[in-house]
Amino acid sequence: MHSDSPSLISLFTGAGGLDIGLEQAGFHTVAAVECDRDCAETLQENQRLKHPLKSNRHILGKAKLVSRGVETVSRDDLVPSGASRGWTPDLLAGGPPCQPFSSSGKMLSVHDPRGRLFEHFVRLAGELKPRTILFENVRGLVTARGPRGEPGEVVLMIKEAFENLGYATSFQLLNAADYGCAQRRVRLFMLASRVGNPPEFPEKTHEAQSEQSLFGSRLPWLTLGQFLDEQPPVAEEEVIRPTSALAEQLSHIPEGKGLKSAGAREATRPGGHWGYRQGTFIADRNLPARTVTASASQDWIRLSDGSLRRLALRECASLQGFPYEWAFKGSLASRFRQVGNAVPVVFGRVLGASLIDVVSRNGRIQGRSVPLPREFEQAIAYTVKENKRNGASRRRVLELQRKGHADASDLKGLGMAGGG
Repeated sequence: MHSDSPSLISLFTGAGGLDIGLEQAGFHTVAAVECDRDCAETLQENQRLKHPLKSNRHILGKAKLVSRGVETVSRDDLVPSGASRGWTPDLLAGGPPCQPFSSSGKMLSVHDPRGRLFEHFVRLAGELKPRTILFENVRGLVTARGPRGEPGEVVLMIKEAFENLGYATSFQLLNAADYGCAQRRVRLFMLASRVGNPPEFPEKTHEAQSEQSLFGSRLPWLTLGQFLDEQPPVAEEEVIRPTSALAEQLSHIPEGKGLKSAGAREATRPGGHWGYRQGTFIADRNLPARTVTASASQDWIRLSDGSLRRLALRECASLQGFPYEWAFKGSLASRFRQVGNAVPVVFGRVLGASLIDVVSRNGRIQGRSVPLPREFEQAIAYTVKENKRNGASRRRVLELQRKGHADASDLKGLGMAGGG
């Protein structure tokens, strides 16, 4: 036990990105729960690494690693040995599986069993009674439909569940690029406190150059080009190059663009709702990288000689903020999945600083929750309106896809990023 630093219990730990950041902010991890075998081995392998900011400690150094599904875990599995009966952690943190709510998946929401795992997060919060809570998920959770099929229902279910436990909550969407990460990665966060008002979300430190004012105090976004210039050379065995046929197709595509798909036909888009074909996008070095995905088909980088290669695994891990020495276990596909599913370290660091400010609060007065941001309400309203226009045609396409005999022109572009 580190009596000089606040305690953290981590759920859905994955490869450890959020935890590294929270430890950098000053927390120490008491227990971490992760059911994926490769992720669990990754965490175990890296417990020997020295903490970059605290030379006398190791990352996740004395954390109890619980390699089971969270649905099988109880308070007794998580509290440190020798802890008093009334011991509570300073922070309970984690992000339940995002695939049920992600735009890159089938968006089955609570109809996917993984979409109900947040209920065990709530259950463990009730058993552990942590002083503060950090909940993370994808942006798609904002408009995710619940049991009644209403957009925005899931985020309200989560909000109400924690408030019923006595927590004051606050929700926000944050972009990693706004905090000095060379990646545009937007995620939803909930901060909650059992005593007093919830922690405030950190102020942005960076912004897009187009948003900068003459007297602005924020730094410009860190670009992918700047990031790559600071990285060590990529080992040849890590380099993935396009086939000659694909290289020819991509030869005239400018940075920041990709090969387009015809797209799914919708009621308001009879010609198709186009998107960029998976794995054909050429990164723009003058912007932060697009969101690192859980696939080996990362964006292409155009080199000085005009040739192309994909962002390498180690580069993707560094974009997520992992220490260079962090070792990922499992197959290459598994390692890309672990990196792509991770929470950027920077989020743990900046949010951890806000959380530490409130963990020492004394008293018994419950604070007041912050209303959902206006941008949440706008997104939900837009989803309701858009569903009225295109819902029937989308359901037809998805039903045909489920049956396996859909017309190809109806299915092209489903799940693709970007579009117009």
